[in-house]
Amino acid sequence: IKFEAKKKRDENYEFRIFLKGNADDKELDEQFHRLHKELFAGYDCSQCRNCCKMYPGGIPAEDIERDAKYLGMTKEQFMDRYLVKGESADVYETKNMPCDFLKEDGNCALGECKPENCKKYPYTDQPKRLSSLYSVLEAVEVCPVAFEIYEG
Repeated sequence: IKFEAKKKRDENYEFRIFLKGNADDKELDEQFHRLHKELFAGYDCSQCRNCCKMYPGGIPAEDIERDAKYLGMTKEQFMDRYLVKGESADVYETKNMPCDFLKEDGNCALGECKPENCKKYPYTDQPKRLSSLYSVLEAVEVCPVAFEIYEG
């Protein structure tokens, strides 16, 4: 997907500039949300997991104890084994890429404890897409569905 997205990089940035100057914020959000819902309905993310392979996992500080317990570890064991301090004061990152919690079958070892930021990626159904089109363009190079949404 990165190869295909790079071929369209200039066109995508030009389209971003067009959207910034011409799109209606509410209408754009509705279009993103509709395409997100439509395209993700028929897509099994566990077959791809580029997002887990290309980014470190981000674990909010308030989730660490819960996640450690889920994996049968102490908070200290969990932090020592998997985490380093992230750029944000309240978020830790996994030590490795692919994400330390990515299992061979494409699922997350944290199960339902998977961080919200991971559950929401690529954020194409989140509000205020017009103000965050750069992050959408970044996701286009990682997520095949984000690529298709932006094409739509």
